Amino acid sequence: MTPGGRLSAAIEVLAEIDTDPRPADRVLAAYWRTRRYAGSKDRNAVADRVYGVLRRRTRLDWWIRAKAGWVSVGARQRIIADMLLTDSLSSEGVQAAFSGTDHAPESLDAAEAEMASALDGASLNADDMPEAVRWECPEWAVEPLKKALGTGFPSTMAAMLEEAAFDLRLNTAKTADRNAIVAKLGKAGLDVIATPLSPIGLRSAARRPVDGLAAFKAGEIEVQDEGAQIAAMLADARPGMQIADYCAGAGGKTLVMAADMKNKGRVLACDTSEGRLERSAVRTKRAGLHNVERRVLDPERADRRLKRLAGRFDRVMVDAPCTGLGTWRRNPDARWRYGPDDLAEMTALQDRILDRASRLTSPGGRLIYVTCSLFREENEDRIEAFLSRSPIPFQPLDVTSVWAETVERRGGAPCPETDGPWLRLTPDKHGTDGFFVAILERETEADQPGAS
Repeated sequence: MTPGGRLSAAIEVLAEIDTDPRPADRVLAAYWRTRRYAGSKDRNAVADRVYGVLRRRTRLDWWIRAKAGWVSVGARQRIIADMLLTDSLSSEGVQAAFSGTDHAPESLDAAEAEMASALDGASLNADDMPEAVRWECPEWAVEPLKKALGTGFPSTMAAMLEEAAFDLRLNTAKTADRNAIVAKLGKAGLDVIATPLSPIGLRSAARRPVDGLAAFKAGEIEVQDEGAQIAAMLADARPGMQIADYCAGAGGKTLVMAADMKNKGRVLACDTSEGRLERSAVRTKRAGLHNVERRVLDPERADRRLKRLAGRFDRVMVDAPCTGLGTWRRNPDARWRYGPDDLAEMTALQDRILDRASRLTSPGGRLIYVTCSLFREENEDRIEAFLSRSPIPFQPLDVTSVWAETVERRGGAPCPETDGPWLRLTPDKHGTDGFFVAILERETEADQPGAS
């Protein structure tokens, strides 16, 4: 593709993202499926522009509207502004790039040329930007995030503007030699280092496809953020256990727990989406794991088939559906997919899931609640509300102690400082996606007051 062709492709993809309900990565993948002629450099260049504009969208729109006087802003105008404000091109340079020849975008019209002149020489960030604009944060989310993050709000939001590192995970069912995999990937052209917290994680500064690598095909590695690795390890899955992964999705945490069990015992992977569970089955087979079963749940009510399994699971993992705020670095379009009404609906759903999943936990077993959100409303508030209403008695476990028994015992870093019994990971402090983990243990009869 020519440089102009790459610009045209980025405009097409961004315009589709504006109207397509699918996440940006799926829109981009679908775009390339019909354009097999594009090489890896072309795809990377277009993706860099697309994701860059998504990460800077609010600031670009602010400049276009507040400083250039536009009311309606589209993909084409955002790219024009991005070239001026981020790439520091002159208005003449932008007009040259939009030549309308050799697959380049059509020439700027009079209004666009005027806009380009108005933004010529400006920088992306401005002192008079409103706070929500500066942090690329929906206005409704600013105060809830300040409540959750306190004095850490500015540093966390600044980190959210950056691109996430590319994390991989060892499949310990196939190999536990991290150094050997580092060397193997290096020979294949992917330079990685050990993750600072997880003993089974690898990190690359650059994201790249791995499905063609021998280590991936052999099931020795999986793509997974370090925070998600930690959350799965904190389940403390052991050989012979019965484990329910209640919101298993495509199976990332299922795979970690099943590998920790050394193919002994059972992981019941449940989800409301048959498609996600089918993708999980492919990953499970590649990983060489044989102790995973899958079950599609009815999204409208508790699955009657699970009632007979009440109280039978040593561990119940609830990787709850959430707003996904903690993944904004890698999914910048997710910032605009939810509003305050969606947050209220999400917390009600989380309550229902906790109530249903908790019944599966055996006496003395553990319920692990995980989100990739930073809102208190989806995290601490949900756990506190659950503990106050649950007819089944649960007690919070101190995550620092569980971390020492799981992550640190296997060679990982000591547990980061926590505020209370819960774990909260943020990109500025820990280099991971934003995560929340709470570990609750179901009381046995001997634990309850009055037991002799």
